[in-house]
Amino acid sequence: MRRVVITGQGTINALGHDVPTTLAAMREGKCGIGPLDLRDVDRLSVKIGAQVRGYDPEARFNRQQIALYDRFTQFTLIAAHQALDHSGLVFGGEAATRAGVVLGTAGGGVNTWDENYRTVYEEGKNRVHPFVVPKLMNNAAASHVSMEWNLKGPSFSVATACASSNHAMGLAFQLIRGGACDVMVTGGSEAMLSFGGVKAWEGLRVMSKDACRPFSANRNGMVQGEGAAVFVFEDYDHAKRRGAEILAEVVGFAMTSDAADIVMPSKQGAGRSISGALKDARLNPEDICYINAHGTGTAANDKVECAAVADVFSHHADDLMISSTKSMHGHLIGGTGAVELLACIMALRDGVIAPTIGYEEPDPECALDVVPNEAREAKVDAVLSNAFAFGGLNAVLALKAAP
Repeated sequence: MRRVVITGQGTINALGHDVPTTLAAMREGKCGIGPLDLRDVDRLSVKIGAQVRGYDPEARFNRQQIALYDRFTQFTLIAAHQALDHSGLVFGGEAATRAGVVLGTAGGGVNTWDENYRTVYEEGKNRVHPFVVPKLMNNAAASHVSMEWNLKGPSFSVATACASSNHAMGLAFQLIRGGACDVMVTGGSEAMLSFGGVKAWEGLRVMSKDACRPFSANRNGMVQGEGAAVFVFEDYDHAKRRGAEILAEVVGFAMTSDAADIVMPSKQGAGRSISGALKDARLNPEDICYINAHGTGTAANDKVECAAVADVFSHHADDLMISSTKSMHGHLIGGTGAVELLACIMALRDGVIAPTIGYEEPDPECALDVVPNEAREAKVDAVLSNAFAFGGLNAVLALKAAP
């Protein structure tokens, strides 16, 4: 089987409009969560979120493009431009047929749904824009990326709630490792911060009204974010031949289903996905230095995740660093695993562990080293990135430092 490396990365999220700004914010423990700036925000019970501030779509796209691109697609294309510029790749001839796209999103064009429901139900209009369907469909971002860069290999979207990005990146990894492709553009995006999107999530009663405090005893729920992160995954030999800069190596992936409950997580399902990623990567538990946790800040998720980590890693769990960057950039739902992969790469490349900010009170059921409130310098050779979704769908990636 072939080796798979990462040769490009890009992002736009609540912490920054590019990778350097985002990583600097993670190092400094900055919080991108603040008051929501939305239409009808006064009708919401939850009035905070991790919005992309200072973003003007008209400065990035022309009118014809905006008519076709929902906000989640816009974020994807911005991040993809950064990642592909970083990689230096150009796709033509046979190279185009050996490259593809697989992206994660849970909601797709939520803003487009929201806007057009208003048009029909609130304003009483009987017609909507003819591009509403191609604008809101979940595969819109993947399709536009494939068209923009002439990527003619496998191109599709994955929707597995909060694990969408990790599933997408894991499948991209498998496509290259198995020889089906040489290059995959992968990651995820989400833009659910509209009135309808937030109102729907309010109904679940899992949202905090003040802050995201993963693993802290006084945590009271998750906080939604928005944005995208996109990566270039590439066959190692292909990357070496062209002299590419290698950011990290993807070495393992596992996905499991709890087959138990639509919203409550399972320690056994999460643990099997962690163990599976280690086995796939041919790593021992003692090889892992850092885990980027799913860490939503809900009572059930944090407790179950810590229990799963303790079970899999046994005595080594006390030596692990585990942090949740959702405390800074919010929970991007289908896009969150992609933004979190940036923190994993930073740990491997720069030896900087992003903190879990907002941590106030120790919780005996989350008695791990959660890197509270301040970043930490540490030599890191191997990491995991956890994603555990509604529906009981789990996806864990294993990475190592660049070869």
